[in-house]
Amino acid sequence: MEVQALTKYVRVSPKKAREITREIQGRRAAEAQQILKFIPRKSARLVAKTLHSAIANAENNNNLSGEDLVISKAVIESGPTLKRYRAGARGSAKPISKRTSHIRIILSDE
Repeated sequence: MEVQALTKYVRVSPKKAREITREIQGRRAAEAQQILKFIPRKSARLVAKTLHSAIANAENNNNLSGEDLVISKAVIESGPTLKRYRAGARGSAKPISKRTSHIRIILSDE
């Protein structure tokens, strides 16, 4: 059985978050939580929060044991981009893209 958790509109670049999810794909959920605890990045904290939510969904809604769960997919989808401008040289404006992402973690009980 598959269980998922989704966190939307997270203010972190999808590229930066994908580096973290590549580390935890295919691992056991408890092991992935330990790995994420020691990665000193904002995206690791946000992915850990989503993983914790997915484990809680599995335990409460589907009566699954948290120890048996494996991360089958950890997907980072790009969300809407906030477009901002910054003053440039000689009165011009330089565009700044503040990217957002959606974090989706799918657990299975194998």
